Amino acid sequence: VQLQASGGGLVQAGGSLRLSCAASGDTYGRVLVGWFRQAPGKEREFVATIRRNSGSTTYADAVKGRFTISRDNTKNEVYLVMNSLKPEDTALYYCAADSGSTIWSEAKTTTRYIYWGQGTLVTVSS
Repeated sequence: VQLQASGGGLVQAGGSLRLSCAASGDTYGRVLVGWFRQAPGKEREFVATIRRNSGSTTYADAVKGRFTISRDNTKNEVYLVMNSLKPEDTALYYCAADSGSTIWSEAKTTTRYIYWGQGTLVTVSS
C-alpha cells in the first residue's frame, strides 16, 4: 500500500486547509485510514480516522468540531478539512492505513497503522 499526502501549506490562524491522501496498491481490506501529526520535538499523535466501508469517524479531542475527515472510495482518497486553524496545529501531517484487523476501540492507536505516507507540512501563523 502506498499513501501520498498533499495539501499542506502556510495559513494564518483562523484559516482553513484541505489535506488529501491518495492510496494505491493493495488497498483492499485496509479498513481504517487515519491522519496523524507530529510537531517539532513532540511525539506523533492521532488526529482523525475513518472506516473505509461504513464511513464511521473518530477524532482527537484537540481537533473535534474543527476538523472533518471524509473519503471517496471511488478515487481511493481520504481528505482532512481543517477549519479554525490554530498555531498549535502546526505539524507534519501523515496519513496512514491499518492492517485490516483493527477493532474500533483501537482506532486511535498509532501502532495499529502499518502503512504510512510521507508527511505534508502545515504551518499556522499567529
